[in-house]
Amino acid sequence: GIRYLVRSRGLGDVYKRQDWTGAIKYGYRDLRLALERASARETAARVAVGALCKNLLAEFGITIGSYVVMIGGVSAGDLAHLSYPERFALAEQNDVRCPDAAAAEAMHARIWEIMQAKDTAGGVFEVVALGVPPGLGSHVHWDRRLSGRLLGALASIHAIKGVEIGEAFANAGRAGTEVHDEIFLGEQGALTRRTNRAGGFEGGITTGQPLVLRAAMKPISTTLNPRQSVDLARGQEAVTVYERSDFSAAPRAAVVGEAMVAFVLADALIEKLGGDSLAEMHPRFESLRQSRLSELPMDGVPWQFDYPLAE
Repeated sequence: GIRYLVRSRGLGDVYKRQDWTGAIKYGYRDLRLALERASARETAARVAVGALCKNLLAEFGITIGSYVVMIGGVSAGDLAHLSYPERFALAEQNDVRCPDAAAAEAMHARIWEIMQAKDTAGGVFEVVALGVPPGLGSHVHWDRRLSGRLLGALASIHAIKGVEIGEAFANAGRAGTEVHDEIFLGEQGALTRRTNRAGGFEGGITTGQPLVLRAAMKPISTTLNPRQSVDLARGQEAVTVYERSDFSAAPRAAVVGEAMVAFVLADALIEKLGGDSLAEMHPRFESLRQSRLSELPMDGVPWQFDYPLAE
C-alpha cells in the first residue's frame, strides 16, 4: 500500500517557500499562484511518464531501481555485500525504502524525534540503472553529455540540492590511482572492469556498467515551528503560518528520481536507435557496438592532424 501511494502521488506538498521568488520573477500580487504551481504535487505526472519509459527500457533489458541511504543524519550501513537487485527488493520491505533493516528502524526513530520537535528532515537516495548499453550520450557537445542530462534531471526534483555520479564527492579527495577504473582483457576479447568508481560514465558516455546516481534532499522548508518572514501585503515582519507538508519526503523523492532517470535514458536510447516501432528498434539495439576488441579496430599508426574522420 505504501509503495502504491508513493508511486501514484509523487512527492506531494513538500516545498512551500518559493512564494517570495515567485513574486520577484512574475510580479504576482497573490502568492498562492506561486505556492500552488511550484508544489511538488506535479511530480505525480513525472512518475506516470516515468512508468511508461520504464516499460520501454525493459524491452531492451534495462531496469531502474532506487533506495534511501540516509535520513536526518541516520545512514545505512555498508551495502557492498548486496547486489543492486537485492537492494531494490529490500527497499520495498519498509516505508523509508532503506535496504538496511537496522538502519530503517533507526530512521523511523529519527523521524519520530523530528516530528516531536515540529521540524523536518532531509535525506539521500540512490538511483541505479542496470543493463544500460555502452555508447549512449556524447563527449562532443556539452548538452549531449548524458551524465549532465541525468544530473540536471535529478536536480530538477523539488528540494534536491546536490547530485553526484558514483562516489563523486568522496573521489574528489582521493588520488587518481584510487578512483581510476582499470581495464582488463577478458575472454573472447571482451574489455572488462573490476570497479565502477566512475558510476557508469566516462566523458558523458555510458560504459555499460551500472549507472549509479546519488541525490541529496534538503529538509523541507515548511515546518510546524514558525520561522521569521515578512508579510508583503502589510509591509511588516511576521512569522510563517503552517499549512501542510511532510516531515521527510526522501523515500518518495527516490521514486521520482527513478522516473526522471527513466525519462532521460529512454530519450537517449530512442536518439541512439531511431525507428518508429519496437520491431525496428530491437534489431538496431542488438547491433550496437560493444566493448570487445573485434568491434574496436585500431589503425595502430602514429597520429597525424589530417587524420580522416571515421565512417
